Amino acid sequence: MDFRRTTLETCHTATGLVVVVDVLRAFTTAAYAFEAGAQNIMLVSTVDEALALRQRTPGALAIGEVEGLPVEEFDFNNSPSALVGLDFSQRQIIQRTSAGVQGVVRSTQAETLLVGSLVCAGATVRHIQQLSPAGVTFVITGEIYHLDGDEDAACADYMMALLKEEHPDPAPFIDRVYNSTAGGRFADLARLDHPLADLELCVEIDRFDFAMQAKRQSGQLVLQKVE
Repeated sequence: MDFRRTTLETCHTATGLVVVVDVLRAFTTAAYAFEAGAQNIMLVSTVDEALALRQRTPGALAIGEVEGLPVEEFDFNNSPSALVGLDFSQRQIIQRTSAGVQGVVRSTQAETLLVGSLVCAGATVRHIQQLSPAGVTFVITGEIYHLDGDEDAACADYMMALLKEEHPDPAPFIDRVYNSTAGGRFADLARLDHPLADLELCVEIDRFDFAMQAKRQSGQLVLQKVE
């Protein structure tokens, strides 16, 4: 199996099986939304798209951020800790973020499009193994706004090691998330929009036993659980 990497700038060229990685926080938040019972998650590029889609989708909730900051008109921030204990049973979620969701939207040439984070890394790998692709391209979405993206690179490295049938120690990968430039934002207790609780939830490797796959349905990108 061949492995490739790309970023938000070049992911439009990626073909075959593509895994869009966003540990902090889009696809950790998405996993917690599914754990809360969400029916599906509709991915959109802009705030205006999210608000318009919510208006015409009864019961839908908008989740996300712009440049890491909450959107006043949205129902929830892009925060996994904000979703713990909530009940989204049969609710549709609309998600807009500046990195992870953009990676999905821009990966227009992908034949199979998965999203990845540490909380569902093992399940994502098992799903990839079932599909038996010739190769996998990881989109490292965290390389944005002068951030190093090492939290996403660490997740990709961890999944790649599993795909090679290695037995990696999770600890170094978790350390890389904490030490990444994005991870440093959560260590600043003055940044209430980046709670430390989010960071701690984002590094719970294999907390969930499902993968997440994005497909286009009637022109809309929809993320669903794959178990």
